[in-house]
Formats: sequence, C-alpha cells, structure tokens
Amino acid sequence: MIKKNNDSKFVIYQVLYIFVVTVLALKGADLDLDKVISTNNAVNKSVKDSLVTLIDSLTTSGLKFEIKVNPNIEAENVTLKEKVASLNERMATLTEKIKEIPPVQNNIPKEVTKQEEQTVLQSPISVTQTFLQFTWNIVKNNGDVSTSIYDPKKLNSPLVVVPPGQEKKFNLMDQTQVIAKYGSQEEKINVLPMKQPEIKIERVTTKMSSPNIYAQDLQNITVFNVAIIYQRPDQLKITHTGPISVTGPYKDADGNSVYYVSLRIASNKNKFDDWLDRYGNLREADGRYKVNFFFTADDKISKAHVTAGDSFYFTDFSK
Repeated sequence: MIKKNNDSKFVIYQVLYIFVVTVLALKGADLDLDKVISTNNAVNKSVKDSLVTLIDSLTTSGLKFEIKVNPNIEAENVTLKEKVASLNERMATLTEKIKEIPPVQNNIPKEVTKQEEQTVLQSPISVTQTFLQFTWNIVKNNGDVSTSIYDPKKLNSPLVVVPPGQEKKFNLMDQTQVIAKYGSQEEKINVLPMKQPEIKIERVTTKMSSPNIYAQDLQNITVFNVAIIYQRPDQLKITHTGPISVTGPYKDADGNSVYYVSLRIASNKNKFDDWLDRYGNLREADGRYKVNFFFTADDKISKAHVTAGDSFYFTDFSK
C-alpha cells in the first residue's frame, strides 16, 4: 500500500515538471530573464537552488529529458500543444486512479486484522462452572493457555492462576463478579450468592402420638433427625440447646450433615421428680409436659445465622 502511494507521487512530480518545461518552451527560444523581470523581482537564489536540486533528483531517478529551442518555434508550438493536451488526459486518468486507492486505517494492514480475528480464543471456563460468594471455589482451565482470575477491584494481583488443563481452589468474599483473563482476552463471570443454611427437623417415632408418653422411652430412642443442608457445610458451626442428647453428624446420600436427637431429662424416677419440682410449670392443659430444643447454624465466613427447633411431649417418666 505504501509503495503504491510513493509511485503515484513520483508520477505527479514528473508530470508537473514536464508541464513547467513545456510552458517555458512555449514562451520562445530567446527568453531573456533580464528583460522579462527586473532584478528586484528575480527568483530568489534559494528557490533556484531548490529547482536545480529537483532537476538533479529527477535525473538521478532515471528521468531523461532534453529541451531544444528551434528558431522555427511557431511550427513546434502546435506539437507542444498536442503534448500538453496528452499530458492533461494522463493527469485526469492518474487523478481517477489515486481516488481509487483506499485510505490506510491506523496504519494496520488488512492482513494483520484478519490474523488477529483468527486468534480469538474460546473461553477456557466452562459455562457449567459456578462461583459462590463467601467460600472456597474451584476453577478448572479447559483451554490451552494459562488463565488468571481477578477481583474487578484489584486487577494488579490475580486471585488465582490456573495452568492449561488444571484446576485450582481459591476463596471469594463479597464479589459479585470476577474477571477471567486468558491470552489477550478477558471475560466477566457472575458470582452467585450463598444460600442460607437450612435446618430440617424430622420426627422419626410415633411414641409421642399415644395418650401416655413416657420420658424414659424418649431417652432410649432417636426421636428426631436434624439435617443441616448447606453448600459448604464444612464452614458451619452447629450448636444446640435444650434437654436433649445428640449424636452425629453423619453424612446422608446428598452429603448433608445429619444429627440424631433423643430426650434427656433424668436417668431415674427420683431425678425426674426433681425435674418436675423445677419445671412443673411446663405442664400444659392436656396434662402433657412440653420441652423445646433448638439447633443453630452459623457460617464462620459469611456470618449467616439460622435457628430452628421442635418439641418433646411426655406425661410421666415411665409406666
């Protein structure tokens, strides 16, 4: 593209030079510059030197020309006029060709632009991967180049750098987005909020459905299953309150933490009577005693706090 522009400029200079020479020739063979202009209006020496330099440059470039002034100048004027007309036609053609030359945009050849378009990489982060707030996350690099994960507010240091074909663990806090950079490209990935922990309490015995319910029976069996459902159970602190005995946690088929809960009031009849002396006001109108228990789940990172509970009913210590 640049070479084509330079060739066009050279042709223009050549044509302009021939045009000037032609006009000088048309003035006549005996052109005396001293008679045409006064000394005060003569061409400045620096201008003449520039013309000489231009002529030398054209000669060096291989342009050969020769001016012969014939005494029979009128006869040659016809020929010169024809040549000038021919030059005008060539100038018009050359002007049209120059208009056809497309402008160079930002000095970037089209070949480079096409090459850059071909280097667009597919995202190395699978759309099935999800990132969660306030917990650890695992990112897998499915691409062929190293991938870095950034906090949008701290682009000077990556949260994690994952080589091609590998996966790594990293932590997030309250970010709503992260930026994945790979090669010369980047993409924004949304970060999902953590769901609140769920405490699910299920009664697993029918003994509290009878008219007579004995505390001793409820102390010897599992009365409730308490399941803690959470995406990151390892970062939860589980506490419980109430007159209960708890075993666990155990993992169920879904990976949830499960606790087995029994009643714990008194180990014998005498201690049960002592309990009644202190908490006899817990007896309801239907003659049953009611005691409550609670489970609390606290996320140590997000500070989520959830509490749930249920109740035991009994009428006496034993039969």
